[in-house]
Amino acid sequence: MFEVGVQVQLASGGPIMTVSAVIDEKTVECQWFDTKQELQVRNFVLLTLQKYEEVSVW
Repeated sequence: MFEVGVQVQLASGGPIMTVSAVIDEKTVECQWFDTKQELQVRNFVLLTLQKYEEVSVW
């Protein structure tokens, strides 16, 4: 399970999102800014998400 504040991404790719709430043991609420810099908020099933890991180019 992800905690509030963790950065995640859909396992299939997409924007980096921040977990803003834990809904239940299978669902979290995430927030992110779209390409127009508008705040988006949606619920996601945990199985569709992965923790975002920034890749170092060094």
